[in-house]
Amino acid sequence: MSSSDINDCEKMVRLRANDGEEFEVAESVAALSQTLKFVVEDAGGLGEDSVIPLLKVDGNTLAKILEYCKVHAAAAGKSNAEKKEFDKKFVEVDQAELYDLLTAADYLEIRDLLELMAQRVADMIKGKTAEDIRKIFNIKNDFTPEEEEEILRQNAWAY
Repeated sequence: MSSSDINDCEKMVRLRANDGEEFEVAESVAALSQTLKFVVEDAGGLGEDSVIPLLKVDGNTLAKILEYCKVHAAAAGKSNAEKKEFDKKFVEVDQAELYDLLTAADYLEIRDLLELMAQRVADMIKGKTAEDIRKIFNIKNDFTPEEEEEILRQNAWAY
């Protein structure tokens, strides 16, 4: 991403993913992350060669998150309808990528993205049985038949 993506006069922030891939983004884009915003503010302005290491985010995931932040940054000038359309396409990812995005959004403290990804997970399990959910998320059923029967009896209202 070049500085012309947002504003030619805006300060840039350099980020390094845990696989060594580096990104340069406008401060307004990075500021959507409370974690990055705090680091930049706490440093009192980063030097030109300063790089913020992101030890829990790989390059592919960071690139996707920065794409989200770029669209949602105030300076992007996107309408709410454009953002919603982007978001709708953004969450259409496989489970592994969904997990990576969810954990990275949490680590970077990007509340709106975290909510968007959590809603995607909720939509995936909505209307599914416990067995369906186990299959979707590859969860082993470790209840004995007796325990499962007791849980079903105690929570009959949910079924």
